[in-house]
Amino acid sequence: MDNQNNNPNQLNIELSEEIAEGIYSNLAIITHSNAEFVVDFVKVMPGVPKARVKSRIVLTPQHAKRLLSALADNVQKYEAVHGTIKQTDSVGLPMNFGGPTAQA
Repeated sequence: MDNQNNNPNQLNIELSEEIAEGIYSNLAIITHSNAEFVVDFVKVMPGVPKARVKSRIVLTPQHAKRLLSALADNVQKYEAVHGTIKQTDSVGLPMNFGGPTAQA
């Protein structure tokens, strides 16, 4: 008998081909209210005066904190194998896109 199929705590996660391809983003804009965090992923192209949100993720504050912890853990593991990720000076956008100042 296969124990994997009988575990009530197991979660099967499906990943469609479209989602598996991923979305490239070089800018994240993070905002929050008392009930949720909103992360907008944007692709900004040089010389193009307009950028569009490619994906939006809405999280509870508890999930946002878990994501922060998971990202920190993964960056630490990455750096242990590949070396320290170099921080670049803050990159200014070519123009104001009318939204909040982003840091990512």
